[in-house]
Amino acid sequence: MADQSIEPILAKSAASGAPAIAAPVVVAVAKSRRPRRLGHLLEQEHILAGALLAPTLVILTLFIAYPFVLGIWLAVSDKVVGRPGNFVGLQNFWVNLHDTIFLRAFQNTFVYTFIATILKLALGMGAALLLNHHFRFKRIVRAGMLLPWIVPTVLSTLAWQWMFDATFSVFNWVLINVGLISQRILWLGDGTMAMGCLILVNVWRGMPFFAITLLAGLQTVNPDLHEAAEIDGANAWQRFWRVTLPLIKPIMLVVVLFSMIATFGDFQLIYVLTRGGPYSSTHVFGTYAYEIAMRAAKLGQGASISLFLFPFLLMVIVFQLWYIRRSD
Repeated sequence: MADQSIEPILAKSAASGAPAIAAPVVVAVAKSRRPRRLGHLLEQEHILAGALLAPTLVILTLFIAYPFVLGIWLAVSDKVVGRPGNFVGLQNFWVNLHDTIFLRAFQNTFVYTFIATILKLALGMGAALLLNHHFRFKRIVRAGMLLPWIVPTVLSTLAWQWMFDATFSVFNWVLINVGLISQRILWLGDGTMAMGCLILVNVWRGMPFFAITLLAGLQTVNPDLHEAAEIDGANAWQRFWRVTLPLIKPIMLVVVLFSMIATFGDFQLIYVLTRGGPYSSTHVFGTYAYEIAMRAAKLGQGASISLFLFPFLLMVIVFQLWYIRRSD
């Protein structure tokens, strides 16, 4: 349309003696209308926001929303491998509440999550305070601290499994040679001891995330505030408690929230190290749901075990977000 509308203009310019150089200008203006129109649309915030969010929403729908809805359907059905499921309501949840292994997994999940999160927060805060000071080889120490978090979970857990092995345990070898014990300890042979080992490995792996994130928060604190508090006579503990902690509390709460969500749903570490044993004493929701759904082929009951955790996670998330907004 733009090229056809130029011909009368060229004829008039030729008749009037005007320079023909005006033709390319008109063509350029005509061709630029469409990009300008698109740019005008993108200047509207709601259209630009929708265009930017559309790819993310598609991915979330395909990989999160659909599996979640499918999990809800499986949880209220008697679906097993090789047979279509029928709607059974809350029967699977009722069966779980009368399953002793499920009740043990329920207890283990909360014990494992809360103890590991508290230890990661305490040790991560200590490491962040240490790294916030200047000392030699600080960059090397900071890089080395990230290794447990960077190494794939399965590989690092296999190394820990070897260290806890009843026959080849490094810990047993060291303790026997220094004379602290006379017989090998079955680190993974007792339920309580095995749960302690799981918490230890989780803390070792997750503490660097706390340390680096809290270190970033500490570096945003204005040093003048510490100097003013020191002039007023505040000691190191008072400066940390009255100045540093209130300023980094929002960051700390977000890190705790992410850690609790990840630890609640932990599967790889526990399954590789103990597989829920000995005698199903270290099962958590993730490993027990896998055993029921994949090994016993009870997809409906396995899905109900997985969804049992959802209300508790939702309550934790809502409470922490409410507390963060209240603190702000």
